[in-house]
Amino acid sequence: MTGPCPPPCVTGPPGRWIQTDPARRHGTVPSDKRNVPKIPAMHRREFLQVLAAASAAGLALDSRSLLAGEATASLYDVEPFGNVGLLHFTDCHAQLLPIHYREPDVNIGTGAARARPPHLTGEALLRHFGIPPGNAAAHAFTDLDFTQAARLYGKVGGFAHLATLVRRLRAERPGALLLDGGDTWQGSATALWTQGQDMIEACLALGVDVMTAHWEFTLGAERVRSVVDNEFHGRIDFVAQNVRTADFEDPVFASHVIREINGVPVAIIGQAFPYTPVAHPRRFVPDWTFGIRESDLQRVIDAARTKGAQVVVLLSHNGMDTDLKLASRTRGLDAILGGHTHDAVPAAIEVVNPAGRTIVTNAGSNGKFLGVLDLDVRGGRIDDYRYRLLPVFANLLPPDPPMSALIERLRAPHAAALAEPLARTDTLLYRRGNFNGTFDQLILDALMQEKDVPIALSPGFRWGTSLLPGQTITREALLDQTAITYPTVTVTEMTGATLHAVLEDVADNLYNPDPYYQQGGDMVRTGGLRYTIDPYAVRGQRISDLRLGEQPIAASKRYRVAGWAPMADDARGEPIWDVVERWLKSHGTVRSINLNRPRVTAAPPSAAPR
Repeated sequence: MTGPCPPPCVTGPPGRWIQTDPARRHGTVPSDKRNVPKIPAMHRREFLQVLAAASAAGLALDSRSLLAGEATASLYDVEPFGNVGLLHFTDCHAQLLPIHYREPDVNIGTGAARARPPHLTGEALLRHFGIPPGNAAAHAFTDLDFTQAARLYGKVGGFAHLATLVRRLRAERPGALLLDGGDTWQGSATALWTQGQDMIEACLALGVDVMTAHWEFTLGAERVRSVVDNEFHGRIDFVAQNVRTADFEDPVFASHVIREINGVPVAIIGQAFPYTPVAHPRRFVPDWTFGIRESDLQRVIDAARTKGAQVVVLLSHNGMDTDLKLASRTRGLDAILGGHTHDAVPAAIEVVNPAGRTIVTNAGSNGKFLGVLDLDVRGGRIDDYRYRLLPVFANLLPPDPPMSALIERLRAPHAAALAEPLARTDTLLYRRGNFNGTFDQLILDALMQEKDVPIALSPGFRWGTSLLPGQTITREALLDQTAITYPTVTVTEMTGATLHAVLEDVADNLYNPDPYYQQGGDMVRTGGLRYTIDPYAVRGQRISDLRLGEQPIAASKRYRVAGWAPMADDARGEPIWDVVERWLKSHGTVRSINLNRPRVTAAPPSAAPR
């Protein structure tokens, strides 16, 4: 699985690298002595017996769902390696049940990331990582033939199925840590209605050891602080080296934790999303500051080494481009297990830096993948490693009974509201991609018709599940696209010049060639408004030819624009889900979607919209 990668990074198979000599050990916490309730271990023989029993009981393990002839055992038979095991999931966005999730067809990279991982999609991604087309892995990592493949391979993710996989891998890797990269308590109706309590209980049952955060902060500082100090105390280490108080720059959370795995002290440093107060209303965290804090991170790495850590890992919510740059500029960091940008990257990327090399990974989203990093530590140094990103196919991983029972209990009070049918879709509904998805277009159409406006804007969120043709759009499915704590719909007047400025600002956030100026997400979705974009142009010159229908947008003219998720504290209006639910019920069936995407110039072949 080799391929080109810009300096200072290279991609490739398992490699060797040496970091600086660790200092003496002290201050470590043996992971096997912590009183953490976890799902019992499951060994390989038991795992296969459960699969066989599930098949005999009628679970969906027929020839179609057996991944077109791929052996179940080999798919999840990840041979243990070395003496330190780390399991990693991120950006599950509160999806407790199995779902469909379409990977992007457009993911353009700029600067050093142009046409390189993680900015490869479809056939370009398969070629780069040596994945044959038309198999389960091709479906997991790309959007190719999505509807047909989704019907063949079934749903992905689900905490009960993830729990089965975690149990097996942990049984084969004594002392392995389970790391949660954040964006866990947000993204579903039940997480919104319970302030993330459903996910908190599920993560405790899953056996998460360490986590960092992003969307969790939109529940408010008080809520996050309460969970960390109470439910998580002594059970899950919540780490974020880059969150400080606004007054005296005091740390809000622990910067890192050192856990001992098979006699090896391993430091896990937390990196929360650096732009939380910019990407979301400031009122949620009014007294905290964030940021990348590269120099502070270096000090934490050095301190962990001084305490005796032989392995130092960053559990990051920066986004992969930012992590690649950060890895090239820091010393003593062995690995970055990343999230935020929802990039499902099949192989680790090795980055050259002043102290050697750092491996960088990103583990996708929506509970669809589990990253497995095995390290062979000898003489106080990492000698070699193995990394796999495993797709979680629900049809191949029987649900863990205790987790299933917990999920049923958590969902029971809301079952009727979740299941209420709103409409039926005859077309594929999805969100992910740099330039609009059909579910976002549905939201835009609802806004324009319900609010009687010619233009609508919708955020370029990357979370949100997919629905296949023929499926029912339930209230739960709608909330999968809209469940945020600032859902207000607004109607305002904006000049053409302001509309242009908004698009330029979002484009720079997405396509600035310096990753430290990117915030993640995709381009704002536009209804009624058409435009041309050049992602490789300089700031302020990427957007051109704005039109409403066939008419050019006039800079001085005022236009009525509907939108949602406002940053302003004084915004008033109904929540987005009420608007879209009303529209869906009035239509009954979504027969087709006229997808409004911009004209993209100078895009590399791998990024051209399909």
